Amino acid sequence: MRSAGLQRFRETVEGLGGDPARYARQAGLPVAALDTDDLLIEDTAIAAVLEIAAVALRCPDLGLRVASAQDLSMLGPLAVAIQHSPSVGDALECTSRYMFVHARDLHVSLIDDPEGAPGVKGLRYAFGAGVRPLPQATDMTVLFVHRAVTFLVGGGYGLRSVDLPHRPAAPRQRYEQAFGARVRFGRPEALLRVPASLLGRPLEGVDATLRSLALAFLSRQAPEPGSPVAARVRAVLAQALGTGSTDLAGVARALAVHPRTLQRELAGQGRSFAEILDGLRRSRAHTYLTGTDMPLAQVSRLLGFAEQAVLSRCARRWWGTSPSALRRAARQ
Repeated sequence: MRSAGLQRFRETVEGLGGDPARYARQAGLPVAALDTDDLLIEDTAIAAVLEIAAVALRCPDLGLRVASAQDLSMLGPLAVAIQHSPSVGDALECTSRYMFVHARDLHVSLIDDPEGAPGVKGLRYAFGAGVRPLPQATDMTVLFVHRAVTFLVGGGYGLRSVDLPHRPAAPRQRYEQAFGARVRFGRPEALLRVPASLLGRPLEGVDATLRSLALAFLSRQAPEPGSPVAARVRAVLAQALGTGSTDLAGVARALAVHPRTLQRELAGQGRSFAEILDGLRRSRAHTYLTGTDMPLAQVSRLLGFAEQAVLSRCARRWWGTSPSALRRAARQ
């Protein structure tokens, strides 16, 4: 998950007198994740740091507090596509299709109302197959979704009720104050029950060009499941390079296949995992070395190399020269 999922966590915790860096370390999170948006971090660690902080601060509504301080910008390019969708329905479809760019195992989708009420839909939040998220993370995410819809339509949208799968962490009235609707606990799924008419509601201030650019960017981040496996491997590596796992096992886990299966599928296309990773690193290295003044040590880190000497060896293999020489030639 992108570390943007922790937007406003530091400010909220410090406002309550807590130490966000200490809680991050206890949860196994890099402290840098508190202050930057694009580190790839374990989603379970985000859930853990919220629970740890809530207990330490004796603040059972911490997830609600953090969500109340967050805004749509947390979703990065996806936020641009959502804001410039022609209708709420289009915005939700876009969210469902491209949420993987923000979080690989987080899913937001529309379903039929579980109560069978006419004219009502369920806006469901799910977190991986068979996984039940911890309460604070669930509270934070579901309230964020509610606030995002409220922002898109410019006010209330007729929320019928809220279903949460856990017992209330804070008093019930605190939840109902945050959502402005009835909240039910211990339900099978986390969802917002919304009027079906909401889907056709047009959004104002839409820029079709901005939306097209955002969608083009999002579509390049990970091709559709039917795309060649080499393209999907490269897309996962492109997101993880320099911030997450770039080994075969990690990429196979992101694509929900066994590592040996992934190797066989790549071999069937005449490709190898090492070749794809090397090609991506070469492309990124050329961009960093010829288009920026970034120090070589930083370039090495962004390519996922343990030390600068590895970059030097690769540069001589790729271009027959050193990184510094390549940069000088580009400037000339």
